[in-house]
Amino acid sequence: MTRTQELVDPARCRIWEQHNRDYAALNTTNCADLIESFKAQGRQEMPAIVRRLAGDPQHDFEVICGARRHWTAAWMRANNYPEFRFLIEPRQLTDEEAFRLADLENRSRRDLSDYERACDYARALERHYLGSQQRMAERLEVSASWLSRFLELAKLPDEVVQAFATPGELRISHAASLAPLLNVPVRRNAILTEASAVAAEQARLREEGKPGLSAAAVVGRLVKSNAAAARKPKVPMEYVVRADDGAVLLRAVRAARGEGALTISVPAPRKVTTHALMSAVEEALAKLALS
Repeated sequence: MTRTQELVDPARCRIWEQHNRDYAALNTTNCADLIESFKAQGRQEMPAIVRRLAGDPQHDFEVICGARRHWTAAWMRANNYPEFRFLIEPRQLTDEEAFRLADLENRSRRDLSDYERACDYARALERHYLGSQQRMAERLEVSASWLSRFLELAKLPDEVVQAFATPGELRISHAASLAPLLNVPVRRNAILTEASAVAAEQARLREEGKPGLSAAAVVGRLVKSNAAAARKPKVPMEYVVRADDGAVLLRAVRAARGEGALTISVPAPRKVTTHALMSAVEEALAKLALS
């Protein structure tokens, strides 16, 4: 199929609001390869994929794929190449088609982090696929388990994300190590507490102009805090109150996982005063619920 390409002023193009790249984070460092290429070739070799706009007096196109190319073309015009033009390829695309096209182009690129892609997938899951992971996996032509790993990464708590020097350092492997631990309440609390402490340390290092803690060091500290929580003495899951003659007055059982419900049962009726029974309840609560 023959595609039409055009050369335009990059100022007449805006970035699609659902684009998966942080355009504000682009700079001469992460676009250095394109800057050198554009200078050497005197032009942009690969066109950006765009959609035509209507009703926007300031822009004629929105960029679906090619945010770095757009940024670099604009930089060239502002830095001694005022006549440099942005090469585009207009297409008619729905939002869902635009998402899939952008994802396909960026899937193999190393300059887009796992976390950026994970957050993009999480947003697209609701926007385009009504929350159906199976439908989304089919449309992207990936396995459900592959997609699930990215969505798990996007679900990491803010405290954990902020513990890393930059969100871009978060990887699928980190989510695989932390997610199962975060599903257990007592361990989750320990990890979030340590994550907040690590985030404060990262902020201090930034203020001092020092390198932040590595991703491996952060994960190590969070996992270690979980191990400490796991070593805490365990609260009994069952407690029995007996009468002076050894007969069972009351049996209390707490749910097996986390801080679940407490079930109190009284065996066959006995001649027990209300006061004695209430004292037995208080004793069981003290041992199981309030420990």
